[in-house]
Amino acid sequence: MQTHDHGAAHGSTRSYLLGFVLSLILTLVSFGLVMKGSYPAATTLGAIVAAAVLQILVQMHFFLHLDRSSSQRWNVMVLLYTLIIIAFLVGGTLWIMHNTAIRMMPMPMSMPMSH
Repeated sequence: MQTHDHGAAHGSTRSYLLGFVLSLILTLVSFGLVMKGSYPAATTLGAIVAAAVLQILVQMHFFLHLDRSSSQRWNVMVLLYTLIIIAFLVGGTLWIMHNTAIRMMPMPMSMPMSH
């Protein structure tokens, strides 16, 4: 019997555990920063955003098995295309909502003219 590899990469138990531990650490770091509250809000927000980006990269590598190999090139391109479409949709929606909010602002009342 022959088995065919259809481009699906499977990780080992060790790689799944490493991905899980790294994800858990990044989550706990973010949680700890918020709970401790000893850093300025801008610093905490920056650290949480950095941890979130690292969390995305860890999960894409260890769980989705996306990397720079030639077998994953199309999957990465589809992911990038999806991210571009999402950025256009979210950006366009925010732009439309902003312009609508500006146009819905009440106009200042003009002073009545005395006769």
